[in-house]
Amino acid sequence: MSHSPATAASFRLRDPVHLLAVGFGSGLAPWAPGTFGTVAALPLFALLYLAPLPLYLLLSGVAVVAGVWICGRAAADVGVHDHPAIVWDEIAGFLIAALPLVLGFGSGQLLLDVAVIFVLFRLFDALKPWPICLLDRRLGGGLGIMADDIAAGVAAALLFLLLSGLWAV
Repeated sequence: MSHSPATAASFRLRDPVHLLAVGFGSGLAPWAPGTFGTVAALPLFALLYLAPLPLYLLLSGVAVVAGVWICGRAAADVGVHDHPAIVWDEIAGFLIAALPLVLGFGSGQLLLDVAVIFVLFRLFDALKPWPICLLDRRLGGGLGIMADDIAAGVAAALLFLLLSGLWAV
């Protein structure tokens, strides 16, 4: 898959911003880079899941705020807005989607719950239903790159909360 005019080779992995933007290399996968970027979020989530809630919230917030700059800078460097290899937005979005687990919601089967959230997040991120599609179309720069994934994370979290409420019945 070609990423014209920039290619995956345009990213300089020795540059810490580029390394973060491409999810430690996961975004350089030849197909489904967003899915591979979300997979890269799993070890980070596993570490943060064990942390106290305030630390999870703080570091997730840092991932979002820093992501605006990281994604914007990497996109500007390679000359392609929202290049498919830029997956930091997926990493931050997944941390938001997984917040219900940190809050104690779910079936009690952590691996199953993570898998459900993963699938929900990927569906919202890939399909971009309304109003997520509006964010994707109307915002530019790093904020535009991040916003639709943050919204996909919120939507996945809300749907997971709804589903986990139904499981509890």
